[in-house]
Amino acid sequence: MAKQQTFGDKLKKKAVDSRINIKIIKGFRSDKGSIKFVERFVKVNDLSEVEKVDISK
Repeated sequence: MAKQQTFGDKLKKKAVDSRINIKIIKGFRSDKGSIKFVERFVKVNDLSEVEKVDISK
């Protein structure tokens, strides 16, 4: 039996995501006074949108 699908065919089918995946780290002060960090991976269209991203506890 012959191979039905080549590697090039597989690459053509995949849709390329144009958004950028970034990691955002935000620090919070706890009730006891220590600092806790929350980190999230977020996809944005442009790096100027980083400041608009809201990360809550």
